[in-house]
Amino acid sequence: MNKKTFTLGIFGGGQLGKFLVQSAKKLNIRTFVFTDSIDSPAIYHSDDFIISNYKNKKKLDFFIKNIDLATFEFENIPFQTLDYVEKKITVSPKPSIIRILQDRLKEKNFLNSIGIKTTEFYYLKKVNKRKINNSFFPAFVKTTRFGYDGKGQIFFKDKKNFLKYSFKNNEYIIEKLVNFKKEISIVISRNKSKTVAFDAFENLHKHQILQKSKIPANISRKLNNEAKEISKKIIDKLNYIGTMCVEFFVTKENKLLVNEIAPRVHNSGHLTLNAYNVSQFENHIRAVCNLKLKKPKRIYQATMYNILGFDIEKYRSKNITKNEFFYDYGKKEIKDKRKMGHLTKII
Repeated sequence: MNKKTFTLGIFGGGQLGKFLVQSAKKLNIRTFVFTDSIDSPAIYHSDDFIISNYKNKKKLDFFIKNIDLATFEFENIPFQTLDYVEKKITVSPKPSIIRILQDRLKEKNFLNSIGIKTTEFYYLKKVNKRKINNSFFPAFVKTTRFGYDGKGQIFFKDKKNFLKYSFKNNEYIIEKLVNFKKEISIVISRNKSKTVAFDAFENLHKHQILQKSKIPANISRKLNNEAKEISKKIIDKLNYIGTMCVEFFVTKENKLLVNEIAPRVHNSGHLTLNAYNVSQFENHIRAVCNLKLKKPKRIYQATMYNILGFDIEKYRSKNITKNEFFYDYGKKEIKDKRKMGHLTKII
C-alpha cells in the first residue's frame, strides 16, 4: 500500500463500517478497514483492508504505518488493541472513554456521578441476591460487557425464579424493568470545537432488538430539547470526539432515563442517510478528522425498518417505490435475528 493521501483506519467491517467508508469517500478520504471477519461488507468499499485477529501486533503495526488516524464502527474492539494503537497514532474516540462505555456498570456509575438518571440497578458481585427486595422485580440481569441485540440478558418475572438461577462467573448487573411510555435516541457528534445533534428518533424494540425508528418522535419539543441537552452534557464530560448515540426511556410521567450509550454511529440513525441534509456517518467522519460539522436539518419525515435474518430474501425481490430506500448490507451468511439490511420510507 502506498499512502499518498490522508487515510482513515476503521476497526470493524460491518454495515456501520460500510456506511462510514462510503461517507469518507464523499469527502475524498481514503479508508483502510481492519476486521476480524471474512464476512465484512465494509471491505468491498474500502481502499484497503486487513482480515485478522484484533490482537495480532504484526498486522496492527502494518495498519498503523499506513493510516493517519483510527476510529471504529463498534465498541467491542478489545481495549488492549485500541490502547496499543493509541500509543502510536490518534484514536477517536479515545480508548479510555471506550473502557467506560464498554462496561454497563462503569457506564451507569459515570452517568449517575454527573447527575444523570438511569434505571435502578445493582451490581450482583457486591450485593447479596437474597437481600434484593421483591418489589425490584420484574427485572433484567445483564452481563456488564458484550451485550447487544438482546444478547447477554435474562429476564426474571419474580424473585423466586431469580434465586433459582445459577449464574456463571461473569459479572452482572440486575436492572429494574421500567414501565416506560416509549424509547427514544439522540445521535450527537462532536469535534474539537463544536457539537451538533439530530432531533430524537422514536424507536420500537422487540426482544431487545430494534425493529424500527421514526422521525419526528411523538414527544414534546421541550422533551426533545431536554434529551439533546443531556446528550450534550455526556459527550462534553467525556471529551468525546466522534458520533455517539444516547438511548432513553420516556417514563409514564414524561421523565427521561438514560438506558445506555453507544459510543459509535447507531442503528436508529440509519434514516439520516435519506431524511437529512447530512448523515450520522458523514458527521462522524467529519468529527474524527476535525472537519467542520454539518448542522442536521430534516428534509423528510421518515421511518426505518430493520431487516433481520431470512426476511432479507423477501426484500431482495420486492418492488421498491420512489419514496423507499432499500439497503442490503451484503452479508454472505444469513442468520436468525442477524441484521441483514434496512428499508427507509420517507414522506
